[in-house]
Amino acid sequence: MQFLALAAALLASATSLVQAAPAPSPVAAANATDLTSRALAPVIYSCTKPKTIALTFDDGPWVYMYDVSKAIVAAGGKATFFLNGDNYDCIYDDAQIKRVKYLHDKGHQLGSHTWYHKDLATLTWDQVHDEMWRVEQALQRIIGVQPAFMRPPYGSFNDNVRSAASVRGQKLAIWDTDTEDANGATVAFSKKVMDDALAKKPNNILPLMHETVETTVHQVLPYIIPKIQAAGYQMVTLAECLGEQPYQFTQAPGVKDSSWHC
Repeated sequence: MQFLALAAALLASATSLVQAAPAPSPVAAANATDLTSRALAPVIYSCTKPKTIALTFDDGPWVYMYDVSKAIVAAGGKATFFLNGDNYDCIYDDAQIKRVKYLHDKGHQLGSHTWYHKDLATLTWDQVHDEMWRVEQALQRIIGVQPAFMRPPYGSFNDNVRSAASVRGQKLAIWDTDTEDANGATVAFSKKVMDDALAKKPNNILPLMHETVETTVHQVLPYIIPKIQAAGYQMVTLAECLGEQPYQFTQAPGVKDSSWHC
């Protein structure tokens, strides 16, 4: 009888402890399921609007972007520039700020190419967000926009990257035509890539180029623009070729102070 009484007492004590234990907080519960429940950002590989070509340029802002813009605007078009925060130079340097403002003023679309141009697929959740938000903050400060599209460096991404982009309200923008200029392709090779793309007469084209490659800017681009026009394509921004908005929101730009640094 004493044994049964002791067992009953222990059972009652254990039940009381379980009932008294606090329930997990909503935040903790959410974090516990985060890895499996996060939404994945859409990945864009091509345009949707007929007879459009969205020329995209990565890795800037850089010195050749003025010539890129002038050539495209002179042909009645616009382009999309995916910018880094601190790749070739710091985006907060006065010359870089001037370039970003110039592109925006000319009607081009500006998107995120992350801060340091790291391979996002190799980074942690927090590291991916750091790469994303720093360049977003710079674009908000300089021209007052929050990009709706980001291009992962090297076109490298995984579900972690897609989840982070989704949280940030962005879509991933890849491409369907690669001129290979960043990989050391010759001018002749890049020209042929574009010639072959146009020869197929697709509904639309989304090429990848780099404003940091001098030969792309001064040899490939002047070569392909007349061919694009002759084929009847309209040079538009990525957002325009998709029928979407380029930015999540716009606001008044900031005024440079000591916090604007890399």
